[in-house]
Amino acid sequence: MIKSLHKRESELANAKRQQEILSNSIFQHGELPTFKTKLSESKQFPLQAKKLEILQINLGYMCNQICTHCHVDAGPDRKEIMSKDTMLQCLEVIKTTGAHTLDLTGGAPEMNPNFRWFVEEASEAGIKDFIVRSNLTIITANKKYFDLPDFFKKHNVHVVSSMPHWTKGKTDKQRGNGVFDASLRALKMLNDVGYGLPNSTLKLDLVYNPSGAFLPANQSAMENDFKKAFLEEFGIHFHNLFALTNLPISRFLDYLIASENYEDYMYALVEAFNPNAVKNVMCTNTLSVSWNGYLYDCDFNQMLELPVNSKVKHISDYNENLLEGRDIVISQHCYGCTAGAGSSCQGSVT
Repeated sequence: MIKSLHKRESELANAKRQQEILSNSIFQHGELPTFKTKLSESKQFPLQAKKLEILQINLGYMCNQICTHCHVDAGPDRKEIMSKDTMLQCLEVIKTTGAHTLDLTGGAPEMNPNFRWFVEEASEAGIKDFIVRSNLTIITANKKYFDLPDFFKKHNVHVVSSMPHWTKGKTDKQRGNGVFDASLRALKMLNDVGYGLPNSTLKLDLVYNPSGAFLPANQSAMENDFKKAFLEEFGIHFHNLFALTNLPISRFLDYLIASENYEDYMYALVEAFNPNAVKNVMCTNTLSVSWNGYLYDCDFNQMLELPVNSKVKHISDYNENLLEGRDIVISQHCYGCTAGAGSSCQGSVT
């Protein structure tokens, strides 16, 4: 108990430290405009929540990988796992919410011991689009996960998976040695049961994050390159590629500071601000539920300990009427979602 308390205090202190970094001198002294200023200039402040469409639930920070860009600091040593009691509270909301999409994330959500039970129960609630964000390698990590492709197929799960590049070197550099080969095996297993094939209703999408302090290239062009390489070199099919901008939080923020790229990266994000991307940012139609049931505008705010601006703070007190129309909590990291073509968990927003 004492050890858990100390760890929680450490996490809160780190979140506060990162909040302070994001409000540092380049914004305090006017070298760069704050995100609030940019929104005000384009007459889009305050940013407000619309009708809820996507309920994104983090089932825990435990993961079989330690990726350098991971914004939730996931890894094998993380013990934060959503309890069955909290899952039951989420299920009550799923049955009554107007959201059409349930998005399960982690860590590796499949490592939650109640993952399959939760998927089965949630499937019966009639969600139209059921997303599981899989790191792929979990499918090949242990024999108890080998049947995940069949399990996903049974429940018509939309599989969204991280894949940094079509080359071994760039992928392993970001996600760890052996990840590329394991990911290829997992993709082939998914293809074997029908995922990602042309005209298949079993949706398989990949997610690309840049490996360094730069913004992603054009999503459509990258998708063409990825599809060509995966099909020609490995005989692998997938449906869509989502290009996500790395937000300056958690491990990526620490990387930016350690590599002395923080200020240059923030300048790049601010210069690439696209007011047309603001109206489609994911926080306006998505609600993020943390592993312990607390509510956030997005999972990036979750890692910075910036809860929703509402009387409703926890899934157990869920009230869609009170949450709709709330002011979104913003900070400078939000520039990442509005740079260039914009960025969300579903890829570009413009």
